[in-house]
Amino acid sequence: MSSPELVLRVLRTQLRAAGITYKVLAERIDMSESSVKRMFGQNDMSLSRLALICKAAGIAMEDVLRGAADITPHADTLTLVQEKSLIAHPRLLLVAICCLGHWNLEQVIETYALSEAECIGYLAELDRLGLIELKPLNRYSLRVSNAFHWLADGPVQQYFREHVVADYFSGHFDGAGETLMCIPARLCLPSAQEMVQKIRQLAEELARLHQSDRRLAPAERDGFTLLLGFRSWEFGAFTALRRSAPANTPAALPYQTGPRKR
Repeated sequence: MSSPELVLRVLRTQLRAAGITYKVLAERIDMSESSVKRMFGQNDMSLSRLALICKAAGIAMEDVLRGAADITPHADTLTLVQEKSLIAHPRLLLVAICCLGHWNLEQVIETYALSEAECIGYLAELDRLGLIELKPLNRYSLRVSNAFHWLADGPVQQYFREHVVADYFSGHFDGAGETLMCIPARLCLPSAQEMVQKIRQLAEELARLHQSDRRLAPAERDGFTLLLGFRSWEFGAFTALRRSAPANTPAALPYQTGPRKR
């Protein structure tokens, strides 16, 4: 649940929008104005008191809680320790990836050879790690932003590099909605940075489509994975064929000479 400070911030905003002052609210809930001001100033309020105030003000408590959830800041990445905990247990990593894909408990159990008790245990561990917030009936909400990504060269990326990349590229990329492109270019550093920004925008667009398609039935959706990489690089076999530069030729910056292997 959102923090009390955020809940009260949204409540204050909605009270102002409704034209309800602390004095008016105090009269409606049979409290002194000073007590109401003190209650809001302490940034803490029980759910029963929140429900009473919302009812007196004609405000839906669900709207207040939802509004607080919408402005709750979420991290774009996990910490190094969190990622290490995931890769230490591949099944936990599997359930984490399912959660990032907004799968519910039933979908995970139907798809993978995990028992219900096992899966619930993994959800509880993901809650402890801070990836999700586990709710009643084994539902959950993500504690990471829509711009979430794994740590650059972190434990999960290293795990993917060792165990996933070869499997991913073993496909033919010729199915419906599939493509594979490898496009070399010689760019200056500002152009390369502009390209990175556009790649991030593409990732955000994929997240938007993913969110939008959640309303469709599971049978209408399939699992797609976008694997992006952009770096200054040259295939080693091609690097071996490069001519040696004259001894008096000044060394140029990498982004001036084009791709290089590193």
